[in-house]
Amino acid sequence: MRRTGVPYAFLAPALVLFAAFLAAPIGYSIYLSLRRVKVSGLGLGRGARTEVWAGLGNYTRSLSDAEFLPSVVRVGAYGLVVVPVMLGLALLMALLLDAGRTRVGTFARTSIFLPYAIPAVIASLLWGFLYLPRVSPIVDALQGAGIQPPDALSSSWVLYAVANIAIWGGTGFNMIVLYTALRAIPTEMVEASRLDGASDVQIAWRIKIPIITPSLIMTFVFSLIATLQVFAEPMTLRPLSNTISTTWTPLMKVYRDAFTRNDIYSAAATSVIIAVATFAISFGFLRLVGTRAFGQEN
Repeated sequence: MRRTGVPYAFLAPALVLFAAFLAAPIGYSIYLSLRRVKVSGLGLGRGARTEVWAGLGNYTRSLSDAEFLPSVVRVGAYGLVVVPVMLGLALLMALLLDAGRTRVGTFARTSIFLPYAIPAVIASLLWGFLYLPRVSPIVDALQGAGIQPPDALSSSWVLYAVANIAIWGGTGFNMIVLYTALRAIPTEMVEASRLDGASDVQIAWRIKIPIITPSLIMTFVFSLIATLQVFAEPMTLRPLSNTISTTWTPLMKVYRDAFTRNDIYSAAATSVIIAVATFAISFGFLRLVGTRAFGQEN
């Protein structure tokens, strides 16, 4: 009895924390998404506002909101920019570091990873002031060279301005993951390829990248989830530009409904929709490519 109970004793703190800070909030959000406030009379006095069952009404209202679909499309366009560029840069940097093209490997890895250690709000404020024409040293330098830069916070460029912050901050983390996977490749395999006359590009394309495909899939899923939940960057940049609305992303719409309109029931329904969509897309992608990739690894 004592021997069989030891594993559960070690798991108990993690299970309690999981239940208290993850499972319980999720369950409460689902509960709120199925409720609504019923107002009687003028809504004044005790008992004038009561919480009643709403069924799927909040979900219908969220999905039919005219501002919800544009925010989803905007996040989709944002993801098409962020995910390929960020993972491409991370893979390129990891391959260059693994190939030994730089003699300052530790310094290079730390420099590339450092932006990830900066909180998203701080990074957004930093880049926000670099985007503002009146205070940006980059704009001053370009204008001094006779180049008129575009307004990064204009309606035509704001999507790329937000994407740039995410790429700058996330490339280092993905690079470390891919670099760690590259370091696990047996050196004998690489040396044998060199003896056969393979170049660095051929080794990277035909040996290294296929072997680290599971790590690429993992970083892609993490990046996809982060893209669908983008919030801090546009929310921080919003006071600096009128091109970012309160519903620029779905999570910003959740924030507006919950804390500006005081409609926590609609906000909870939208949150559940985002969570289900994130799970479905991530799980669907893993089902599509994960089995073959991880099967090849085994």
